[in-house]
Amino acid sequence: MAKKKGKPAEIEEEIIYISKSELKREAQEFHQLGSEIAKMGKKQRERLPLNDDLKEAMVVADKISNKSDAYRRHLNYIAKTLRTVENIEEIKAIIDIMLNKNNQAEVLIKKIEQLREDLITQGDDLVNQTIEEHPVIERQKLRQLVRNAAKEVKAEKPAKSYKELFQYLKESIMR
Repeated sequence: MAKKKGKPAEIEEEIIYISKSELKREAQEFHQLGSEIAKMGKKQRERLPLNDDLKEAMVVADKISNKSDAYRRHLNYIAKTLRTVENIEEIKAIIDIMLNKNNQAEVLIKKIEQLREDLITQGDDLVNQTIEEHPVIERQKLRQLVRNAAKEVKAEKPAKSYKELFQYLKESIMR
């Protein structure tokens, strides 16, 4: 049997084009991140997983922080160094936690508000589950507050128990 001669296997390569604007935005992000790190105190910087080059660059940044042009050029160097760092996402996450950009308290309050709404609508089933998750909460007091708040919602009365339920959940959960 004769073999058919076919075309050699063509390798399909996907070429990804990155615009100049995209590159500039990325460079600006690294510059902003480097600036944030440079503005931090020494104790805060020690908590960051920076490599040796960045640690040395931060020491120099502290020394020249009062010389505006030199400091600006040095921040450009820090940004360039940050581009080569492999654990940049880890550094960003730690900075976000340190600067509380994700507003953890607000998120917790929203969860408590949602729990209050769910307790009023679902009743005893969710009360039992909530008590299992948070053993600090007193069953009798929680059931009473939920019952009173549900009555107020149905009767469209002022939300006294509704507010008390929120305060009780907030104090119990945030301990």
